[in-house]
Amino acid sequence: MMQVRQATNDDLAACQAIVRGLPDFFTDDVPEAVARDLAAHRGWVVVDGEAVAGFAIVDQRGTRAAEVLWAAVRHDRRNQGLGSVLLDHVLDELSEAGVAVVEAKTLDSSAGYEPYVATRAFWERHGFVQIDTIDPLPGWQPGNPSAIYACALRSTR
Repeated sequence: MMQVRQATNDDLAACQAIVRGLPDFFTDDVPEAVARDLAAHRGWVVVDGEAVAGFAIVDQRGTRAAEVLWAAVRHDRRNQGLGSVLLDHVLDELSEAGVAVVEAKTLDSSAGYEPYVATRAFWERHGFVQIDTIDPLPGWQPGNPSAIYACALRSTR
C-alpha cells in the first residue's frame, strides 16, 4: 500500500540511500546536504509497503512562498508514478497552508545532459514553468546552469 507521510529522523538513512543510488543526478556532497535540510525543513516520504521509495524536502520561505530543495525516487521505483503522488501531496499541503508560489531548481537543458530531460519534463507535467537560467548559481559549480522553475498554487494578486 502506497502512502505519503511526514518524514522523520528515522527516514534519513533511506533518503540518503536514495540519493546515493542516483549518481547520474546527485553529487557526493548531497547526502550530507539532505541531512542538514531534513533537520531544518519539512520533509515527506512516499512509502510503498514498508520501504521509503522517495522523498521531498521543502523550505517554506514566509507564508506564501516555498522551494522544493530535494525530491527523488529510488532508482528501481522510478517511472511508476510515485514521484507524482509525492509531489501532488506536497503541493496540496503547501496550498492548504497558504503557499502561493513554489520554486524548484534543476539542471538546465543548455547543459546537454540527457538524464535531466526526464527531470525537467516531470516538473513541467506538474505545472512548473521555467522562469530563468542562472550560471553559475551560488552553491553550484560553474558550467552547471540552473533552470529555475516556479509553480503557482494560487493567485498572488
